[in-house]
Amino acid sequence: MCHLEQALFSAAKDLGEPRVASQPVLREGNRLKGSLRRNNRAFGSLPYDLRPFMRKPCILVLCVVCPLLFSSCSPRDFLTRRLAADLIANSTTFRAPQQFDFSTGVISNQDYLSPKYVALQHRGWISGAVARCPPTLASPCWDVTLTPSGVDTFQSLLAPGDAEKQSFSVPVARRELVAITGIAKQGNTADVEFTWKWTPLNEVGAAIYSGDVHFRSTTSFRSYDDGWRVVEGTSHTGEPLDEAIKKAEPVS
Repeated sequence: MCHLEQALFSAAKDLGEPRVASQPVLREGNRLKGSLRRNNRAFGSLPYDLRPFMRKPCILVLCVVCPLLFSSCSPRDFLTRRLAADLIANSTTFRAPQQFDFSTGVISNQDYLSPKYVALQHRGWISGAVARCPPTLASPCWDVTLTPSGVDTFQSLLAPGDAEKQSFSVPVARRELVAITGIAKQGNTADVEFTWKWTPLNEVGAAIYSGDVHFRSTTSFRSYDDGWRVVEGTSHTGEPLDEAIKKAEPVS
């Protein structure tokens, strides 16, 4: 109903706008000139004297009706870049910390040479030795262990009871929204493009995720009776937020 407000203000302005009373045109020599002039002095100013009283009903209408119209509108009815940023940044999917799944013991050569494990090797937190592969892994394989400095680094991050496990998961980074770069609306749906980056939560996160690299993602929004929402789960109309983050591409 928000589109009615402009019409209401225009109508109220027309009603409250004073009208200039037309003056009778009298020719010189007209017999009634003197009589009309006296009448004009007595009553001609009446329309101008009534103008303040004519405005008051219109002002009263605006004071009563406009708050009712504005109260029916929600800030979420209009998908602005600011609203899109708030909805994405405060969504459960976007706020979920990034977990790093780490395993010691015998692992594949592919895992051992992955960027995350290489980063840990460069920090001196893990060491590896060639080992016999189990039937499920292709040769070569590596037996990975934590170094003393690696134990000190991971010990404070492990959940109670995980210290004796060979595989565990630790939170290492969170996502930070950089900017909304575009909104494409179509009816009650919209595609929102945004950039974001990693913010490390600890030493392990700083070793694995660089805060200098920005990523670009595009996710779907949908308009409901209570306003716009970001699509976080399965969607038939576009890319949900969780998939958009997984498919994010570095911004050159």
